[in-house]
Amino acid sequence: MDKNTYPEFVKKTSPKTRKLKTMLWAFVVGGLICCVGEAIKDIIDKYFNLTAVQLSALATMSMIFLGSFFTALGLYDKLGRKAGAGSIVPITGFANSIVSSAIEHNREGVVFGICAQMFTIAGPVIVFGIALSCVAGLVKLLIIG
Repeated sequence: MDKNTYPEFVKKTSPKTRKLKTMLWAFVVGGLICCVGEAIKDIIDKYFNLTAVQLSALATMSMIFLGSFFTALGLYDKLGRKAGAGSIVPITGFANSIVSSAIEHNREGVVFGICAQMFTIAGPVIVFGIALSCVAGLVKLLIIG
């Protein structure tokens, strides 16, 4: 098969997706995950006297825990199959990527399995996130002062 016929072959044999339905599911599930985060934040705010920074940090930690917990139970992957990008974008998706890698490499041991492979997927996100935040800080420093 040559370079010209391969794209045609892929187009013919690839399953057709319902784009509107897929986007709707992603939007709804991503929105619901964010609503759960806001509800957690409101509940924490109601019962504890915390600053805005502390409140946000505790709500974020709660969402990371929930994403990790549901990944360990195998439920987050089922949600991801249905919701697509809607389950990946929030912080729970980041937790899912780290915990999934840890679970997958568990049989290789703690050090060379879990610890070494945990950030295989999430590592580039962390590296580029830190690098871009440094660039944004430098741009702000140069423009605003």
